[in-house]
Amino acid sequence: MGDPAPEVEHSAAESGADEAMELVGRLTTASNATFLATIGETEFVYKPIAGERPLWDFPDGRLAHREVASYLVSEALGWGVVPETWLGEGPHGPGMVQRWIISDESVEPVTIVPAGEIPDGFLHVFDGYDALDREVSLAHEDTPALRRMAVFDMITNNADRKGGHVLPLASGHRYGCDHGLTFHEEPKLRTILWGWQGLAFSDEELAGIRTILEGLDGGLGAQLAAYLSGSDLEALGLRCEALLAEGVFPRPEYDRHVIPWPPF
Repeated sequence: MGDPAPEVEHSAAESGADEAMELVGRLTTASNATFLATIGETEFVYKPIAGERPLWDFPDGRLAHREVASYLVSEALGWGVVPETWLGEGPHGPGMVQRWIISDESVEPVTIVPAGEIPDGFLHVFDGYDALDREVSLAHEDTPALRRMAVFDMITNNADRKGGHVLPLASGHRYGCDHGLTFHEEPKLRTILWGWQGLAFSDEELAGIRTILEGLDGGLGAQLAAYLSGSDLEALGLRCEALLAEGVFPRPEYDRHVIPWPPF
């Protein structure tokens, strides 16, 4: 089963509801306006909707809504892939608010190594060249926590799973962040987590996919309808059905981009 996500004693959204959000700084490496903020003594990431930059394949924006929908799916799965996330109000208007995760910088779940030198416990993804024109390989760890994240990405149709979007904890748990490019009605899976392609899903993974599919006709579907379009929800159900029917980690569709760029 792997290490579970750390338990949260109470909802940060509820505890901070009556406290003003204060901005601490801006994350300048993000492509959209992203701030580090505090509510009380707790740190959060704040991405105002006003700072979203529409993309050619996500022209309608709604990135904050997709981030919240991703959290709802993560919670329904019970895997704790996404930190606590909600649509809140900040100094620059409504936006995504997500609990800040301090990752363990000594751990590298995704890494680049000299070509062919894949570490023990890691899976090969692809080969390429670095900035000095040296042959290198990209690899990721082979752990239940990262497998669950890969399945989560397939369910949500994540178009942006970069190496830097995997946040490792010393406990072995792995959080994922930056889920604004999800739930597109067309196949958009772009990820560096291709190491399990063709392998059968575990019973736990199949049960998780089934939970989401069945939940679309109940409470989960009602929750997601506040953040996703009808066509997005329909495509979500069809993806779950296809994953269950195939029963294996899909292989890349090489007629489109399947690796986010840059991969980190």
